[in-house]
Amino acid sequence: MKRILLLPALGLALAANAQQLDSAITLSAYAEAYYSFDISQPDDHLRPGFFYSFNRHNEVNLNMGMMKLAYTKNNVRGNLALMAGTYPQYNLAAEPELLRSVFEANAGVKLSSKKNLWLDAGIMPSHIGFESAIGKDCWNLTRSILADNTPYYEAGARVSYTSDNGKWYASGLLLNGWQRIARVDGNNTPAFGTQLTYKPNGNTTLNWSTFVGNDKPDTLSQVRIFNNLYAQLQLTERFGVIVGCDIGMEQAASGDSTRTWITPILIPRTKFGEKSYLAARVEYYRDEQGVIIATGSPNGCQTLGYSLNFDHWVSPTVLWRIEARSLSSEDKIFVDADGEPTTNNTFFTASIAFALP
Repeated sequence: MKRILLLPALGLALAANAQQLDSAITLSAYAEAYYSFDISQPDDHLRPGFFYSFNRHNEVNLNMGMMKLAYTKNNVRGNLALMAGTYPQYNLAAEPELLRSVFEANAGVKLSSKKNLWLDAGIMPSHIGFESAIGKDCWNLTRSILADNTPYYEAGARVSYTSDNGKWYASGLLLNGWQRIARVDGNNTPAFGTQLTYKPNGNTTLNWSTFVGNDKPDTLSQVRIFNNLYAQLQLTERFGVIVGCDIGMEQAASGDSTRTWITPILIPRTKFGEKSYLAARVEYYRDEQGVIIATGSPNGCQTLGYSLNFDHWVSPTVLWRIEARSLSSEDKIFVDADGEPTTNNTFFTASIAFALP
């Protein structure tokens, strides 16, 4: 009789534990398909080499499909997300093959019982920039030159603190390198990062992120110092703006000089009705000495870009977007439809994204 009475109690206990486990686990999915047409019509269907997202011409393709499992309970948390698409194909081309499908894989532990202080380690989204690999979270359809040429992801350890009122966030990071899971061969020096974010209210975000480290073999020891600054301001209920600027410097191979690059950007966005947005972008990428974008041209990459995109939420889980974008460079770093060097590049992109939840 005791065994019979114990069975219902055991069942209730297992059900309660399962319910608690379910509340700690979050499963999400994201997929974004796109079609891009480049006026230059490259035969290899590949857009200019400094684009790593939405970079296939005249073909329907998947920029990213991703599934994520997140766990948070009490003083521990963890994330595991796997992906496929042209984004991982080109952004993670230098990583070991088994890691190219990993979007995120990290674990964290809370270091204080009273304060929101955490230690996380593993593969994580980058602490740099306001644009991520998840298109629906970005104001423009395609990524800026700035975003495509700074880290989308990083591997290492992070200590982070969020103030009790949620207005301040600060973190310090020990990293394997500049968008690196596996270190560069011959590199044994650590890289470091910091992030400081201030949100005085729900309409304003101010951010300063840094990176310091050598991303080449130790024998070269070309230290890179990088600053990412941006402000995201929702000025009215329907109009917002993002203004940002990246400033970087790196020692030359000879070690007797420093090469710099700078990338200012401005993105205004307005809302129409309850489901539609119109966003523009003005960007300038100045890398005369080819630190990040090597063109082999006399003046390097000095490129001014404009874009305009329209977004419409078809449903709470489906986002449809179109975008026109044009780039103009001081040197002939692009190729036209006849295969001749040119200073201009124009392309059009459409996408549809599905997100759950």
